[in-house]
Amino acid sequence: MKKSIALLAAALLLTGLTACGGNSTSDAPAKSDSTSKTETKKEEPKPQPADLTGTWKQTNSNDPSSYMEATISSDTIEVNWIGTDTKSLYWKGTFQAPTKAGDWKWTSQGDTETMAQSLLASQDATKDFTYSEADGVSWETTALGTTITVKTAKQ
Repeated sequence: MKKSIALLAAALLLTGLTACGGNSTSDAPAKSDSTSKTETKKEEPKPQPADLTGTWKQTNSNDPSSYMEATISSDTIEVNWIGTDTKSLYWKGTFQAPTKAGDWKWTSQGDTETMAQSLLASQDATKDFTYSEADGVSWETTALGTTITVKTAKQ
């Protein structure tokens, strides 16, 4: 009888030790290579064209009370000289919205009839405009024989 109790105790001890050991038939789910394959790849968002609609104020004016300001809508751009208590038309023409991300350039067809009514308006039939993150919307302006590149920031 002592022998059978000792064998039973030894069997229970061995069973208990085996259950605590690192055996491969545990209840924890097994790792598989399929987890790395089933992870969803996060796609980088595709760069979108810049939305240029709104008001753009000159950033490189020598006088904070005298500057140029462009207003862009869905298909027009209007540029005005802004003074202390004045606003004078410089350019009114077409606008072509960017179709791709990054820098953008377009040639605006001027509304020469409207601009002819303004003393400070451009006399050109077309004007080149550019957009870049660094300079905003920009264009060249000539007044009194001096040409500058006007740089702006969106307001």
